[in-house]
Amino acid sequence: MRYIPNSAEERAQMVREIGLSDVSDLFRPIPEKFRLREPLRLPPAQAESDVLALFRRLAAENASAGEMTLFLGAGAYHHFIPSLIDALISRAEFYTSYTPYQPEISQGTLQAIFEYQTLICQITGMDVASAALYDGSTALAEAVLMAERLTDRRHVILAATVHPEYRQVVQTYTKTLGFDLTLADYDRETGCLDPTSVRPTPDTAAVVVQSPNFFGGIEDVETLAERAHDVGALLIVVVTEPISLGLLRPPGSCGADIVVGEGQSFGVPLSFGGPYLGLLATREKFVRQMPGRIVGQAFDHQGRRGFVLTLATREQFIRREKATSNICTSQELCALMAAIYLCTLGPQGLREVAFQNLQKAAYLSRRIARLPGFSLRFRHSFFNEFVVRTNRPVNQVLRRLQQEKILGGLALGQFYPELGDCFLVCVTETIPREELDRYVAVLEQETSSS
Repeated sequence: MRYIPNSAEERAQMVREIGLSDVSDLFRPIPEKFRLREPLRLPPAQAESDVLALFRRLAAENASAGEMTLFLGAGAYHHFIPSLIDALISRAEFYTSYTPYQPEISQGTLQAIFEYQTLICQITGMDVASAALYDGSTALAEAVLMAERLTDRRHVILAATVHPEYRQVVQTYTKTLGFDLTLADYDRETGCLDPTSVRPTPDTAAVVVQSPNFFGGIEDVETLAERAHDVGALLIVVVTEPISLGLLRPPGSCGADIVVGEGQSFGVPLSFGGPYLGLLATREKFVRQMPGRIVGQAFDHQGRRGFVLTLATREQFIRREKATSNICTSQELCALMAAIYLCTLGPQGLREVAFQNLQKAAYLSRRIARLPGFSLRFRHSFFNEFVVRTNRPVNQVLRRLQQEKILGGLALGQFYPELGDCFLVCVTETIPREELDRYVAVLEQETSSS
């Protein structure tokens, strides 16, 4: 995207051309009391070296993922990122998040998006994938709106085991649109949905389930799909930890109609919460109602392959009332990181990473369950996250771990009051065996000190 500066004379001419006398006339609809008439209250200008020193001091107040041992997941995961990802995305021709509207100057970026879409379809088992949305939570909200358009229904069943913040985003998106959101509670023994307790009706647009769910449990997606389809509803599957797809069956093969998720695990750093990458994939028959964009391949009159935006259902391209999305900021750089990550690992590499996550989480969970005062809260199969119950104050346990530079997990009481004595633990391939043993040793010390 080129930046074209305009001189003061040119700007004045543009204002005259549209019948105004001054640029300030453009802001006339804004009430006077809301207009800023004074300089912003900012500190005085500083030398570049002083600004850099200031930000180094501020940065030093934080602990990076490399300084702590992370057992904190819950939607954001610390995975190993191959060095070549930074090297490739830093190339000038790729280093933008802007949508490549002009195919004649954007063939590389367009091909990268095409490859990304193909990879997402392969790992989710779906037919078509979006060119990327903001993040997992907004991708879910977009999927719910998409289900309403496809079914002309506004009742949605959300599993209580869907990430609580994802559910909040859905509520925000739909609260003025007349949606009826129903929460499907989880089984207190298994920590998963009991499929027989989910009862969609002919008014239900979609059933939303996350697997692995917020507690790490693997849901019975296939049975939930059957129950949704029996009444003409859609099944939306949320995946916040897509590394799990290296071992688990793709949601598409389990009957999902729309698959959404967070792609941060695919080579995108934690970065204090963003920018992340929203995944969305669906069946080909639903593509006209899919938000976002699709890059496709085309051929010129000489048969040479090229890439173009083949579907863009944004309001600037089609009639506003027909638009399915107002997505403006593109996440293409994050999508490129995901594509490079998946191509670097390949199917076998992704399976190996997933297997390491599974094995290490299983090892740590067994060790913790043997400690006095600690136990596994739920009886379910899990991937790399599990819930621990303790007879000690949860925050005290987590503070003790933090003193040893261990982020031990997420206290669940803030989201689930009935789980106030529990915390969620995540284990990824980045944590060596000795760190798993050190985690257990700290818990043992905490127990023995009581």
